[in-house]
Amino acid sequence: MSSPLLKADLGRMTELAERMGNPERSVPVIHVAGTKGKGSTAAMIASMLKAEGRRVGLFTSPHLHSFRERLRVDGEPLSEAQFARAVDRVWPHVEAMAADSPEGSPTTFEALTAMAFDLPQSEGVDVLVLEVGLGGRLDSTNVADAAVDVITSVSLDHTAILGDTIEKIAAEKVGIVKSALAVVVAPQTASAHAVIAERIASTGASEIRVGRDVTFAISQQGLTGQQVRVETPTLAYDLTLPLLGAHQAENAAVAVAAVEAAGVGATAIVAGVANVRWEGRFEILDAGSPSMVVDGAHNPQSMAVLRTAIEDYLGPGPKILVFGCSGDKELPGMAHELRSIASHVVVCASRHPRAVAADRVAEAFADVGVATSHAPDVATALALAMGLCGGAGAVVVTGSLFVVAEAREAWHGIAPERYPELEPPPAR
Repeated sequence: MSSPLLKADLGRMTELAERMGNPERSVPVIHVAGTKGKGSTAAMIASMLKAEGRRVGLFTSPHLHSFRERLRVDGEPLSEAQFARAVDRVWPHVEAMAADSPEGSPTTFEALTAMAFDLPQSEGVDVLVLEVGLGGRLDSTNVADAAVDVITSVSLDHTAILGDTIEKIAAEKVGIVKSALAVVVAPQTASAHAVIAERIASTGASEIRVGRDVTFAISQQGLTGQQVRVETPTLAYDLTLPLLGAHQAENAAVAVAAVEAAGVGATAIVAGVANVRWEGRFEILDAGSPSMVVDGAHNPQSMAVLRTAIEDYLGPGPKILVFGCSGDKELPGMAHELRSIASHVVVCASRHPRAVAADRVAEAFADVGVATSHAPDVATALALAMGLCGGAGAVVVTGSLFVVAEAREAWHGIAPERYPELEPPPAR
């Protein structure tokens, strides 16, 4: 599947969905776009829908350890057999388009999107929660028409593709809003919200704005979770949220507003939030001394959120960072955000082909006055960071979900899916 990654329209994905009989039209859809928090928000939405007794399909990206994590039913990744069947159902259409369609062969992400669309037929799900992969307006998931749309926090990311201003990026994100009756909007900058509100008004949808129509407050927090009160125009919910950080309380408020708009009851909302799982996002792997935390923050705005969470949760003692990132990220800005809390940084690179060389990472932290050490891989970086902590403080792994995934693999002994053709050649 070698078509261009991005197109000026959704023609290729539209054709693929049509060849499959538009299965995405057979069940209600909740569509989630944004820069920060959309994966966590989608996971909370799916968990609350499941608690209501629905059979829920969830499509997210990227994955941590296995491609199968991108397609979940009732919170669980498809099994190998289920995933193989899903590929078998889509592949004839992919091959047919490669042979005879002017649109060309679908990309891997478009094929995965089609597999998600097919979950009502292949796995009997009765509602789909779709997380946008990139942007929104031209994302392959935007072939679906949602009952409820969600726009999480918008900030600068993928600027080479989506635009170099908040306004341009917000316009791409809110491009998912087409025919939904309700659109839930997380707190935004004034300039981003102006673009989002204008689009919503033009479609006639009802805007539900967190921070205005829906409020939230944290009453208690600790390493095992937090207590959050969310108030909507309808009800007040006292929630036990296992995901940590003030940003996750905001995501919970967004998710509650979305499922309330979709008709989910209070009991399911409370139970669904309490049972949500979303690995790799300020996840405590070990609460001892030192603590071990992994977080997939990957732009300056999410690093600012991570810095606040570290200050709120991890207490005194040295904070040793294990850091690696991808080449399309704003590395100097991330280093700047972390300079005040990093005692030392162990720089490394994931095995992903887009990973930035460790030397470049070290230069960025040196520029903001933070000392660094080098490690040849993530597992070695973890061991070095633990030694530097000296039995106190915390090790925090961040910069990329790819680095986080490799840290979790090393910590838990998880066997990764390896794609040798995508990995850089060994150093000589």
